[in-house]
Amino acid sequence: MPKQHPDTVHRGTHRDYRSGITPAQGETTFQVVVEETDLLVVARADLSAETTRIVTGLRGQIKAYMTLNPVFGPSLQPVAVPDSAPPIIRSMAEAAQQCGVGPMAAVAGTVAQYTACALLDKSPDILVENGGDLYLCSTRRRVVAILADPSGDASLGLALEPEDFPCSLCASSATIGHSLSLGRGELVVARAANASLADAAATALCNMLRSHQDLKRVTACAEALGLDGVFAQCNGTISVWGDMELVALKR
Repeated sequence: MPKQHPDTVHRGTHRDYRSGITPAQGETTFQVVVEETDLLVVARADLSAETTRIVTGLRGQIKAYMTLNPVFGPSLQPVAVPDSAPPIIRSMAEAAQQCGVGPMAAVAGTVAQYTACALLDKSPDILVENGGDLYLCSTRRRVVAILADPSGDASLGLALEPEDFPCSLCASSATIGHSLSLGRGELVVARAANASLADAAATALCNMLRSHQDLKRVTACAEALGLDGVFAQCNGTISVWGDMELVALKR
């Protein structure tokens, strides 16, 4: 991976990485934007209308809960929620509690998973990408690019076989995008079956990265959190743990 100065931060709103997403034969890609939620979906048919309806409903539940419980949104610490809270709120809160972060650290991955699961009966192959956080259900092999420097091309990918799905891959970075990170890591990618856990864990692990010397602690913590795997990069040094089959991408 190209080495990147830790003070270089990429904040562009145009998601160039999406141009490299290629659907398989019999699939199509479409984008759905609802307020701040910007999804790219790969499916067997254009399900834009259904996806828009689902995302609008999910966002409505989250926004309503935050209105009634003002601490839920801005908190950087876990927030307890009652059993009566909507399932999407409980998913975010439980993952945040497990990882020691605020519940909104899990929002993108959670929305991706809830959206994909709601569409699964219409498309057995469904991949939902939400700002670098993915939830994938697939009947065929997939390769997901790992991009730690948006100014260059991805050279590494993660190979996933049909038996690996459903699967979530969620990313956090101190140098890419608008999400808050308390560390200095270029990229952390967390793998788990549960997207809420993967998203919250990616944030927690990236917060730990101040230098490449923290990489061993990150991989140890990933195992303790119950992740299936993790990829971490800091100051150009890479550490990988778990079920992460890395492959070289063709240029």
